[in-house]
Amino acid sequence: MTKPEWFPVARAAFATLWELSVGALFLGGTSTTTTGGEMRAGTRLVVGLGNHGMFNTRHSVGMRVVDHTAAQLGLQWTTDRDCKGSIAVSATTAEHAVVLLKPRLLMNVNGKSVAATARKFGISPESVLLVHDDLDKALGKFRIKHGGSAHGHNGVRSCIASLKTNEMPRILVGIGRPVSRNDVSDYVLSPFSQAEEVQLNQTVVPSASMSILEFLQLSIREDSDET
Repeated sequence: MTKPEWFPVARAAFATLWELSVGALFLGGTSTTTTGGEMRAGTRLVVGLGNHGMFNTRHSVGMRVVDHTAAQLGLQWTTDRDCKGSIAVSATTAEHAVVLLKPRLLMNVNGKSVAATARKFGISPESVLLVHDDLDKALGKFRIKHGGSAHGHNGVRSCIASLKTNEMPRILVGIGRPVSRNDVSDYVLSPFSQAEEVQLNQTVVPSASMSILEFLQLSIREDSDET
């Protein structure tokens, strides 16, 4: 797939900011800088919500976005039993790190994986970014939401229950609604059409992935301004 013209520039800027070095702080999925859930304020967890084994369905579009982000940053996925999911880690210093997560669970219990990963890497709930599908936005639209209710999304509801807070920021990726509200369950569990796949690969997933990078850059700068 041909990358958008702006993405190499954005990737270079992000790489310069982070001086990416996979495994500098974490080796084989095990943290070398935090033990026993010690809190690290500069660590972010980015989660692609979805159903394990149903990667190409509408409900799992968050996983596709996070998977794309890992690929753009040159990160490798490893399965971590403690995290109940697949993780990819980018880290440079003891102050800043990013953990990407794809839960290896069904959507309704994604929160168990998110909470386990947050515990393992000592990440606070407000530093967990959830990326998930949104029925109320058309395909190609997405937005950032700063905490709040699950708004009927079972994966987010599971995360709120497991983390015991609704403070987690989110990137909502539009998938549109079916014509009949009675068909929602079948709709979200169905694959995208061929035409939708083209739109996803060319614009939706890269743009949402770019939003993740921009969100991380902004949050890191905010940390720097506070210190």
